[in-house]
Amino acid sequence: MDVRFLETFVLVARLGSIAEAARHLGLTPASVAQRLAVLETDIGGKLVTRSGRTVCPTEAGLRVLECAQSVIREIRDLRSAASHTSLPAGPLRLGATPTAMTGMLPAVLKKWVAEHPGIAIYIEPGPTTVLHARVMEGELDAAVLVQPPFELPKSAAWHTLRQEYLVLVAPASLRVQDPLHTLASEPYIRYDRNVIGGRMADDYLRLKNIHPQVRFELDGIENIARLVAESLGVSVLPDWPMTDISAQSLRKWELPQPRPSRTVGVLWLRAQVRAALVREFVRLAGQPEA
Repeated sequence: MDVRFLETFVLVARLGSIAEAARHLGLTPASVAQRLAVLETDIGGKLVTRSGRTVCPTEAGLRVLECAQSVIREIRDLRSAASHTSLPAGPLRLGATPTAMTGMLPAVLKKWVAEHPGIAIYIEPGPTTVLHARVMEGELDAAVLVQPPFELPKSAAWHTLRQEYLVLVAPASLRVQDPLHTLASEPYIRYDRNVIGGRMADDYLRLKNIHPQVRFELDGIENIARLVAESLGVSVLPDWPMTDISAQSLRKWELPQPRPSRTVGVLWLRAQVRAALVREFVRLAGQPEA
């Protein structure tokens, strides 16, 4: 049995789409469907069923899915353990939020390539809630995300990378004398209240008795920053590392106290084969840039 076919089945089951799985794998939908057919023949039962464009595991497929995930993890661990160096073999499966992807991650990856060119890193972008679940399920070795607002289990390890206070984000051309007056008078782009940073921003405005003129509400700090850069409004966001383009067209203004903050760091499970790779990533992330 080819483990790649098991991985394909797990991906199709998670995404609910053969076409989407094909895009992730760099294959054609026909190739993905062929892998599933071969796996079903090998196992001796139907694993997925189609309803329009949606693909769902059958009852047998659901039972096989849990076993398949366990087998895939075991094989990855075997390959990592069979390293001839002081570190486990890769790839390191790392999750990262969108702001980490564009902000802090490129500099750390540059250091990684310089020191460990033979150890690959697989990077999965996603929101904090999804990445947290993926780490706790053992599907990712670690993730750079926002610290959850609840106590982590003892099986998990956490390393703080940075503290991000809320700031007013405005177009560089806008004259700001009083951040609170600006928030009350300018069109407002609200950070999605379903995410940690968005809830903090909303709570802060209520604390300051500000009722902004909401023009848009969306997730994604960089997405909001682009709208602000186009002079479509102002926003309250965590003080994230800006890209060069953002830095040219935006300005950040410190908000009056009390300013809440979110904590960004690395989450991983202690008892795993590639934990040493995660700790090495954390070490490089803590090094100052050359």
